[in-house]
Amino acid sequence: MSNGILLNHEPEVRGPEFVTRKISMEVARIHQGSTEPLILGNLSAVKDWGYAKDYVEGMWKMLQYDIPDDFVMGTGESHTVRDFVDEAFSVVGMNVKRIGTGVNEVGLSDEEKVLVKVSRDLYRPLESDNYRADYTKAREKLGWEPRVKFKELVRLMVESDIKALNSQ
Repeated sequence: MSNGILLNHEPEVRGPEFVTRKISMEVARIHQGSTEPLILGNLSAVKDWGYAKDYVEGMWKMLQYDIPDDFVMGTGESHTVRDFVDEAFSVVGMNVKRIGTGVNEVGLSDEEKVLVKVSRDLYRPLESDNYRADYTKAREKLGWEPRVKFKELVRLMVESDIKALNSQ
């Protein structure tokens, strides 16, 4: 039996309790006219985010492999929550200007509208900054590599939430 160690893998339909989906949903709402800002915890938290469909392909390849082994699935790239926020807003043509730091950081639109606020209540008690996969073994033995890069992942999630709002 093979084991897969999958780093953060995000689909467009991830639950709203996950930070990536919270970001994509709130950016879609703001894009549609909401005046409520996106409220998050630690914007400096670092993750290796990949696309769930890529990881499913990797798991399928593990099942086809003749010799049981352990495989890591990830992108090998690290991005902060702040990076995800900035990219999500860029998908809808909005720039985020930053003022302050830490819990006092605020993200403003070019028109000075508050887009992002930080709440200490949303910080995780334990946060690791070492989230970067080394998927070399999966690439070499399975021929697996992530196809969807960070910017495309964020775009897919935001566009999916915009489409969902438009169909309501």
